[in-house]
Amino acid sequence: MRIATWNVNSVRQRLDHLLRYLREAAPDVLCLQEIKCLDEAFPRAEIEAAGYNVETHGQKTFNGVAILSRRPMQIARGLPGDERDEQARYIEAVIDDGAGGALRVASIYAPNGNPVGTEKFAYKLAFLERLIAHARELLALEERFVLAGDYNIIPTPLDAKRPQDWTGDALFQPESVAAFRALSNLGLVDALRALRPEAGLYTFWDYQAGAWQKDNGIRIDHLMLSPEAADRLSDAAVDRHVRGWDKPSDHIPVRIDLA
Repeated sequence: MRIATWNVNSVRQRLDHLLRYLREAAPDVLCLQEIKCLDEAFPRAEIEAAGYNVETHGQKTFNGVAILSRRPMQIARGLPGDERDEQARYIEAVIDDGAGGALRVASIYAPNGNPVGTEKFAYKLAFLERLIAHARELLALEERFVLAGDYNIIPTPLDAKRPQDWTGDALFQPESVAAFRALSNLGLVDALRALRPEAGLYTFWDYQAGAWQKDNGIRIDHLMLSPEAADRLSDAAVDRHVRGWDKPSDHIPVRIDLA
């Protein structure tokens, strides 16, 4: 079963890219972030014509997450823990795995958090605390699950071409890194790093200052697996070539295969 995650940075602007990726990579499940549209504006017909079920949690102009699946889904929208949170950053699906079982998959768009020291950074940390609490509850179920998405966290210096450039950024603050580590300490497995420990694996290149041309990237898009899912992990990869397409997203897809 192939599961991928991609911050598409406006699904309507990248629809051709999305359809091309669905044809090329053929994921069974694709988690999208920053769809940047309301549910009714999502290009559902085109995606369904490509063979996918579509579930969205949209928001006008900003944020928004979605899950595309070849198989039926049961959906929950919104990260538990704060009923006042109106930002569309979390959607979760229980998906038939085609073999008599089920896989739980979440698409996550964690807050950026900049500037540090503002309410935006406080919101980022509160969101991550809620994510940790929810992950703890899911682990108690002892089932296969994948928490996939744009975490807006650089976990280690290995995950940036120039880590010194990010020391003042919310993505690389000690509190952000500690939250990612807390997920790992619960028992979740960083799928890409479980199989690919080398340097130079990035998922984001800024549009500014020739970051793509200089390969000045960072890794902030992650798939975190429960132990039951990690036991079936057979492959993990970044689809770097997608960043070279015409008018691309600043993120690339990350994908895994579960046996």
